[in-house]
Amino acid sequence: MFDVGFSELVMVGLVSLLVIGPERLPKVARVAGFWIGKIQQMIANVKVEISQELHAEEIRQLLKENETMAYLNDEKTPPMGSQLDSLSAEILQKQTKQTHE
Repeated sequence: MFDVGFSELVMVGLVSLLVIGPERLPKVARVAGFWIGKIQQMIANVKVEISQELHAEEIRQLLKENETMAYLNDEKTPPMGSQLDSLSAEILQKQTKQTHE
């Protein structure tokens, strides 16, 4: 993502040492690392939620297409609206379980 070499890292370290000071630098580095980790975790969670929503939407579209095809073929199949609702509820339950883990 970023093309940062060793010399750039040394320069950032020296500037931060001069600006922050040697006694506060370790604490600032720990806090910065903590927040960077939190941000990475939040981004990963958002990616998982988006992929789950996309998967759920694909399933909904397939079920609707199946219902449309059955109607067009004049088959006597029960409406899939209730099945779609129960499937959506099941997917939502799985998403909430994974989010809380």
